[in-house]
Amino acid sequence: MNRSYRLLLAALFLMLSACSTMYLEGLEKIGIPKRDVMVHRVEKARDTQEETKEQFKSALEQFTVATNFKGGDLEDTYKRLNDAYEESNSKAEEVRTRIADIESVSEALFTEWKEEITQYSNQSFKQSSQQKLVATQAHYRQLITSMKQAEAKIHPVLKVFQDQVMFLKHNLNARAIASLKGELGNIRSDVSTLVASMEKSIDEANAFIKTMESK
Repeated sequence: MNRSYRLLLAALFLMLSACSTMYLEGLEKIGIPKRDVMVHRVEKARDTQEETKEQFKSALEQFTVATNFKGGDLEDTYKRLNDAYEESNSKAEEVRTRIADIESVSEALFTEWKEEITQYSNQSFKQSSQQKLVATQAHYRQLITSMKQAEAKIHPVLKVFQDQVMFLKHNLNARAIASLKGELGNIRSDVSTLVASMEKSIDEANAFIKTMESK
């Protein structure tokens, strides 16, 4: 990566950060604090993970059905599998975006919280706020780690989906179906692992939301 390209990326990053900061500040001016924005974004990420989980389960069903191909138009089978892959890929991108949105607002929230703690003159209030901050940060780290672990399990499944779809595209014959049958066990296992990880992350999100709403 040359120097000019690195500078361009740095400039874009700063511009996006500035836009995000201005957006959050604008929301606060109309009575929507960063805390509420964070809860909302965690809710959106949780919902997206739920949708993604169901999409991958649906894609697995499509791949399973394809292995039972008994005759007919293999082109139609390819199109159905490709649609399932494309939709799964789209959901994977959405999950990544949701996680990035949470990280963005969390950084702003925790920075603001730390600064406000220094403004307390009452030591009891200051200590209480500091304790809540530490607890919230710890819970947040647990949440974001769980989300990223689930997200990391998406890519390997997508690659297998992509490989099988491309192979079927270029080999619309019994050999392609045999290849799919041979991989079905691995695909089923990978999707099962992904779904379990997603469910754990969804539970973490629900717990975090409940904690934030009770404070």
